[in-house]
Amino acid sequence: MNPAKPGETARTPWIVGVSGASGTPYAAAVLRALLQAGESVDLVISRASRLTLLDETGISFRDAHWQEDLRGWLARGADGKPGTFEVDVDDVRHWSAGDLAAGPSSGSYPSKGMLIVPASTACVAGVALGLSKDLLQRAASVTLKERRKLVVAVRETPLNGQTLRHLVTLDDAGATVLPASPAFYAGATHIQDLVDFVAGRVLDAAGVGHSLYRRWEGELGGGSRTI
Repeated sequence: MNPAKPGETARTPWIVGVSGASGTPYAAAVLRALLQAGESVDLVISRASRLTLLDETGISFRDAHWQEDLRGWLARGADGKPGTFEVDVDDVRHWSAGDLAAGPSSGSYPSKGMLIVPASTACVAGVALGLSKDLLQRAASVTLKERRKLVVAVRETPLNGQTLRHLVTLDDAGATVLPASPAFYAGATHIQDLVDFVAGRVLDAAGVGHSLYRRWEGELGGGSRTI
């Protein structure tokens, strides 16, 4: 992408990191909603997450064809049906997870913050310990040191003591720890509804507007009437 010209607004993206945990539909829903909200996205997909994506969707994410593969992924519903969504990925920039010289590896690179969706326990540990073993972990560490928003949608169960301590470390550092836990009061009738609830809560934590789920309004039984 070209740098902003004088008088133009500089591109300030959300960095979205996808780790190897199960839950690629959560990442897809977050990406679609960010783009629909007019947000720019810098995408980092870990090596392990490519295996998960292949297993959960049948899509092989390739650096040389990343736009084609991303379109195919984001068009797919949570039930695996292709062509469910129409998505424009023109404002997505992809960085290889092995590129430690990439823009998001530096605090001087502008971003609004970072969303890790889903976050594996290995990713949580790497960020909490400051390992920066790949671009995803490095970008998260940069996000914390620059005091930008970091949302970590951890997707694992059960959680052992070590992981819980790592999550507390992230919370102490200013991150928002957001377990990928769907709720049922919104009247879910489809797996996509449950996925969208978690994606919506991620965007809530980031302060990005959306209409992914029905919000609680203090009326008992409201969700059941939508079924």
